[in-house]
Amino acid sequence: MKAGIVGLPNVGKSTLFNCLSNAKAQSANFPFCTIEPNIGVVNVPDERLKTLESLVRPERVMPATVEIVDIAGLVKGASKGEGLGNQFLANIRETDAILHVLRCFDNENIVHVDGSVDPIRDKETIDIELQLKDLETVEKKLEKVNRAARTGNKVALKEQEVLNEIKLALEQSKNVRGLELKEDDRIEFVKPLQLITDKPVLYVCNVDESSATSGNTYAEQVKEAVADEAAGLLILAVSIEADINELDSFEERQLFLEDLGLVEAGAAKLIRAAYSLLNQQTYFTAGEKEVRAWTIPIGATAPQAAGVIHTDFEKGFIRAEVISYEDYEDFGSESKVKEAGKMRVEGKEYIVQDGDVMHFRFNV
Repeated sequence: MKAGIVGLPNVGKSTLFNCLSNAKAQSANFPFCTIEPNIGVVNVPDERLKTLESLVRPERVMPATVEIVDIAGLVKGASKGEGLGNQFLANIRETDAILHVLRCFDNENIVHVDGSVDPIRDKETIDIELQLKDLETVEKKLEKVNRAARTGNKVALKEQEVLNEIKLALEQSKNVRGLELKEDDRIEFVKPLQLITDKPVLYVCNVDESSATSGNTYAEQVKEAVADEAAGLLILAVSIEADINELDSFEERQLFLEDLGLVEAGAAKLIRAAYSLLNQQTYFTAGEKEVRAWTIPIGATAPQAAGVIHTDFEKGFIRAEVISYEDYEDFGSESKVKEAGKMRVEGKEYIVQDGDVMHFRFNV
């Protein structure tokens, strides 16, 4: 999984990236501080993994991860190559989801590229540039499809219809992710284009310290503006999260959070939100050598889950031995779960549930 952090220059993207990855990307008070995309691999917080570790006592523990990309700030005209536009848009096309950071705080010491704080205007600036780039992609594809459609090719005629619907929406400043398209059409005609505005998005309202728990007027404006979008929204005081991240011990961090009235670090909330945005879930494997969290799409079958470990596991899948996380926690060990008759043997049609602890039997 790869999520890209985007936004105008100087809205807090690189600071947020540092909070998430501890990679210490350069962040400073001038536009285009980030030029090359910074990449960090972030563990997905999951208390269940800690519980399994305490019960199994393995040699090592491997959490699920998300790859975070801090992409250069976008400006008006990026779709035509202004600023670092073409480079930015190429980087974002490679991600699975977008974390769109919006500045929702006043601070005269931090310059705004447009001279004033207005998150709705900023959002529209980004949206328009992404829509224009997608429009360029769709129009190029349509040139080829139109030629095929003139021959009466039924598939080309259907693709032409779908692409024209998308083209019209983009011309009306609408994002592709919000269009009500048939799932088969999305898979066959839209997904291969890797349209940027078709990617799921999480809006991150970057607020000041006093607004960390309840948000502010700017954040409310964003919430109202994105109400009709298929999007997530999270309120974070990114500068405070950065300060918390500098503390050495977990106890110090928790005390800082409690003083602010926060239950947990924003980085943890954001990663879980990104995970959810992509309709991902976790299953576990647990043994003496390793306890590990694996990422799979919601709705994945047992063979598909096995294939995440190794393609041979999926090809030669025979069955899966499954324990629910709740049963593992309640009984305290695999052997006790077996004694209680709570281990299930599932076949190829089984839909894996979030938190399943699984062993796969396969033959290649």
